[in-house]
Amino acid sequence: MDETLAVTSLAALAQGMRLRIFRALVGAGPVGLVPSALSATLGVPASTLSFHLKELLHSGLVTQERDGRNLIYRPALAQMNDLLAYLTAHCCQGSATAGCDLAQRPGCTTC
Repeated sequence: MDETLAVTSLAALAQGMRLRIFRALVGAGPVGLVPSALSATLGVPASTLSFHLKELLHSGLVTQERDGRNLIYRPALAQMNDLLAYLTAHCCQGSATAGCDLAQRPGCTTC
C-alpha cells in the first residue's frame, strides 16, 4: 500500500458515522449488508447512509455488488489488512517479526 491510498483510507474512517458503518460491515463479514439493514442497525437515514457509503467505496475499504434489486455492501478485508500492515510495518524499530503484539509495544523487547 502506498501513502496516498493509506491517507485516503484513513480519511474515510476519520468520520464517526463512516467508522460505525465500516465496523458494522466488518462485523457482517463477507456476507455483507444491504443498505436497509445498515440503516436500521445504525439508526441513520438512507440519504445520509448513501453519502457515507460512497466515501467508503471511493476509499476502497468497501465493495458494492448488485444482487437483483438489492445492493450488497461488504468490507474490503484485504484492503483493511493492507492498511493495518502499512500502519504497523515499522513496529518495534522495523523488526519484521511475525506476531508482534502491539499491546506490549512500550519497550517492545518481546516482539
